[in-house]
Amino acid sequence: MQTHFPQELDDLEQDLMRFAQSLEHFAERLGINLADHEADHVAVRCHQFATAERWKAGFLKMGHQFSQAIINGRPICLFKLHQPLNLAGWQVDVIELPWPGEKLYRHEGWEHVEIVLRGDPESLGKRAMALLSDEALTQPGISFKTSAPKGENERLPNPTLAVTDGQTTIKFHPWRLEEIVASEQD
Repeated sequence: MQTHFPQELDDLEQDLMRFAQSLEHFAERLGINLADHEADHVAVRCHQFATAERWKAGFLKMGHQFSQAIINGRPICLFKLHQPLNLAGWQVDVIELPWPGEKLYRHEGWEHVEIVLRGDPESLGKRAMALLSDEALTQPGISFKTSAPKGENERLPNPTLAVTDGQTTIKFHPWRLEEIVASEQD
């Protein structure tokens, strides 16, 4: 069943096929079979506050907002969709919408997916790197970045390893965003 996008998200609906193809191609370059992993969420990026507000209004028609937090100095909203998106063999039902920050992204639209790689947060980077093919580790244009984004009341450590080719990014972290948000409520 195809996901219905409201008018506020026309640009994201048109961009979804490009992102899905780019994601599948990038995963293939990395030697990762996406279907073998637990998808947590898909994230969008925009340059204008007006775009973020319009997208928020659209996502509120497709689901409900379950979090808004300040992460690394900017608001990030999380939405649980009523009907998941079909993306690269996954059913993804959580969308991350950050407000524009200091960094300008090359493309406004779908930007990355995050995979849940359960286990010890301390060994996340090593476990994620082990999933990649030897060829992926030596390809020009592929870069890796570790971070530990943290919301004000987060209790679960959620380090992230991001792998990107500059256009599409796949990130790995040990917890689902819904679990992180729930930990803040306790």
